[in-house]
Amino acid sequence: MKTDFLKNHIMRDLYASIVVFFVALPLCLGIAMASGAPLFSGIIAGILGGIVVGFASDSQLGVSGPAAGLAVIVSTAIVTLGSWEAFLLSAMLAGILQIIMGFLRLGIIAYYFPVAVIKGMLSGIGLVIILKQIPHALGYDRDFEGDLTFYSPEGVSSLEYILDSLEYISPAALVVTIISMTILLLWETLLYKKHRVFQVLQGPLVVVGIGILLSYQFKDIDTLHFEADDLVTLPVSTSVQEFCNNFAFPDFSQLTNPDVYFIALVIAVIASLETLLCVEATDKLDPYKRMTSTNRELAAQGMGNTLSGLIGGLPITQVIVRSSANITFGGRTKLSTISHGALLLICVVAIPEVLNMIPLASLACILFVVGYNLAKPSLFKAMYKLGWAQFTPFIATVAGILLTDLLRGIGIGMVVAIYFILKTHLETDYELAYEERDGVKKTRLILAEDVSFLNKGSIGKAFKKLEPGSRVIIDGSRSKFIDHDVKELIRDFTINAHIRNIAVEVVGISTSQALNKYQKILDERNRYREIMETRRGSSNSKSAKLS
Repeated sequence: MKTDFLKNHIMRDLYASIVVFFVALPLCLGIAMASGAPLFSGIIAGILGGIVVGFASDSQLGVSGPAAGLAVIVSTAIVTLGSWEAFLLSAMLAGILQIIMGFLRLGIIAYYFPVAVIKGMLSGIGLVIILKQIPHALGYDRDFEGDLTFYSPEGVSSLEYILDSLEYISPAALVVTIISMTILLLWETLLYKKHRVFQVLQGPLVVVGIGILLSYQFKDIDTLHFEADDLVTLPVSTSVQEFCNNFAFPDFSQLTNPDVYFIALVIAVIASLETLLCVEATDKLDPYKRMTSTNRELAAQGMGNTLSGLIGGLPITQVIVRSSANITFGGRTKLSTISHGALLLICVVAIPEVLNMIPLASLACILFVVGYNLAKPSLFKAMYKLGWAQFTPFIATVAGILLTDLLRGIGIGMVVAIYFILKTHLETDYELAYEERDGVKKTRLILAEDVSFLNKGSIGKAFKKLEPGSRVIIDGSRSKFIDHDVKELIRDFTINAHIRNIAVEVVGISTSQALNKYQKILDERNRYREIMETRRGSSNSKSAKLS
């Protein structure tokens, strides 16, 4: 069954891998540039993320490579440690830490992110992709490819970049963008359904091919030629020796430097968090709804980072931009991930000059499609229909990512989600039922299945609202867990309830010895109350007869 599944999707995976390759190439270079690292270090990370992590990972659709979220940390770490080689030692140690985290089964953290936050992350990233690619589509390539923050390191916002790009439109980029978007739209809405050839040949491949052709045609036209910043800029090696010089190795003499270990810990934690978030998001997008082993994913990422640090690459994480591009353009198994890494390796060695003719405007159009698929209006509408408890964390995550960056946006969404979780939890910690037996009205306060210290306040309020003279049954028979603080609250209430002339009965609660003692006192007090009320009733009836 599994073999048949693979055979049925080989061609789709191979086509998807080519699209992911074209998307990943400028992202690897852009993130390396933003990190203050050698450009080739991003390519190394992309190759290892595809091949090594692809083989080791349990994720069928996740694509790994250098991540923009680590760019600032990497650039700061290089300055702190004093050399690129010292940083590579930290990256290698971070990978070893991730392997240990995987064996310690710390991947379980991924299951504690609410669905509303994950969907908000996907939509937020989709909108960021669109905003960030508008300047590239117009030929204003001042911001590095792969940036997912609202403010650049220079403090310029995404909206300012868009406004600036309107003043510096490149005619060549504009022509490529118009043609590329027309092709992609026609392919999706019309051509794809018309003939099988348009299903076999992917629109993005045609867009990149036409982009290369136009780049070649425009190079001798003064008014239309591309600037160097408008094209992919891949290091070109003219000999084997020059190619080998692109690799670097850790400075093991820095093993005695405490900063190396601290930076390794920071990279391991943040890279793991980004990976786990991406794993959850990718599994949500998977059309076959397969579940990734998060512990195995951490170990796989650790293997990738250990090797990347050893040969001069940037830190690796699973990345949602590449993963969503993989899913959008037909990827179905990990073959597409592994193949994209192999393509990076082969093309960087064999045809770097051809790759350097790809306009960034062509790739921007492909990413527009990826961004739209992540942030479809229908998703916003569906989340709104689920109610405020789901929509508010969703929209808070979207806004947080748009206005800050990925991790801060997730943090904002988590805070809002936790508020609604606690609010719902506090509202459902007990039920009130009213019953009448032998002419005596009683209030039954039924505790929830799990009662934590967070429920102490609302249960205390329920006790305060009881009218003097009430008959109350505190029922914990369906509770599996009751926090000690709540038991203390119940004990204090039962001890002092007689002051308000309230009769209390506690059932189904595994109480402490002290509370059992007070329960016996209460039972005796309640029996005494009932005897006195019976006598009072008898004397009243006698008085009535005498009168």
